[in-house]
Amino acid sequence: MQANEGFRLERGCLGEMQLPNTSYWGIQTERMRHVSGVARLPIIFYPGIVYALAEIKKAAAKANASIGVLEEDIARVIVQASDEVIAGQFDGQFPLDMWQGGGYTCLNMNVNEVIGNRANEILTGHKGQDRVHPNTHVNKAQSTNDTIPSATHLAIAPQFEAIVKELRLMEEAFRAKSAEFAQIVKVGRTCWQDALPLTLGQEFSGFAELMRRLANKLTAHQAGCDELVMGGSAVGTGLGADPGYQTAFYRYLSESSLGRPIKPMVNLFDGFQNPDFFVTTSGLIKEVATSISKISKDLRLMSSGPRAGWQEIELPALSPGSSIMPGKINPTVPEMVIQVAHQVMGNDIAISIAYDEGGLDLNVWDATFYKCLFESMQLVEGSLKLLRTHCVEGIKANSAHCAEEANGSIALSTVTAALFDYPTGVKVAHYAQSHRLNVKEAVVEMGLMNEEEAEKMIDPLLMTDPDKMAQALATFREQKKSALKNE
Repeated sequence: MQANEGFRLERGCLGEMQLPNTSYWGIQTERMRHVSGVARLPIIFYPGIVYALAEIKKAAAKANASIGVLEEDIARVIVQASDEVIAGQFDGQFPLDMWQGGGYTCLNMNVNEVIGNRANEILTGHKGQDRVHPNTHVNKAQSTNDTIPSATHLAIAPQFEAIVKELRLMEEAFRAKSAEFAQIVKVGRTCWQDALPLTLGQEFSGFAELMRRLANKLTAHQAGCDELVMGGSAVGTGLGADPGYQTAFYRYLSESSLGRPIKPMVNLFDGFQNPDFFVTTSGLIKEVATSISKISKDLRLMSSGPRAGWQEIELPALSPGSSIMPGKINPTVPEMVIQVAHQVMGNDIAISIAYDEGGLDLNVWDATFYKCLFESMQLVEGSLKLLRTHCVEGIKANSAHCAEEANGSIALSTVTAALFDYPTGVKVAHYAQSHRLNVKEAVVEMGLMNEEEAEKMIDPLLMTDPDKMAQALATFREQKKSALKNE
């Protein structure tokens, strides 16, 4: 077969094919392009794995050249072509869909072909395989089975860093609100029922601490991104690699633009069989998503109203909340965060199933791992930023309303249970409820305290400080004992 003008002829194990000279991808990518596209979402939509594969090809070329099994000029142009891919110059040359079978062999070959054709072009002035071959040279000492999982590890590391950064910023935002709301007392709620008072600042301090703890968990787990199965080739044995390759590969990869030490997993067979790192990663991302979803649900409740809800806080008004009801404002950002959590939980289930479906010496469900992980991580990073900048930082407290609700809570009867006994506390609660009084008024009417004592002891803000409350209780009891002795 002769290539037509404007086309080049490439050969593969399934025969020959003409490809337009404008494309850097080759015959294998072209074949898969015709059975691709179910999601209409190209792999390059999340480009990290493509760039990570290029880092791997670059380090492999340097390693093979250093041990004398790859010509220096071929290694040089593979490195140059890989750098150009990493820089995003060939993003349009990765047309395959996110969902692919075969353990992403097609993706590995797409990268091999783009780098190979570009490298050949640098050496000869034209695309093709006459000097640089995608399998023989670009994929030398590698297999899809070690490059794809390794590239996924490398690709998600920056996503970890981005999420941790947003968690730290969110922690700061919640701590700032905690300080701002330190003296605003409100009704605590358990099972959505009135409970003991606390300050709005104390509530927000809990949100802040959760962000800190999540950031620390992700930072600790991120170290696993730097442990790869490269050097294992197809099943972990390393067949196809020459002596010294693996050591040289990890040295060059660590010296690359990644800027951190990369090392092989302790047992490569374990790495090929068990991608549990992705399951744990997904679980942590789900934990972040569901944590900020839970907080978002709290913010929706606390801001509900404006007349018939709790209305303890006001969220920033971002847009009209109804096409028919004037003045209605919806908590749009918290609701978006909640929906993101739904998607992340679904992705986590898919990742868990993909891990469970792994068989024998390789887990081939790389598309599920990569697509679902990257989607979840991108969604969580974006949700954290939007929730912080368009919601949390602009929250205002309705301090007067919070104080009114706190002072009217029947749960304040807990003080009388602590001062006298539980049955007395029950009587106070029932009396206040049946006579439509607050607890402070009830204890005075019942003769348990005088007005001065009630004013001091039935104080919601006092109850939010355990040390001061304990001292007040002890003082009250001591005064009562002294009064009884003097009678």
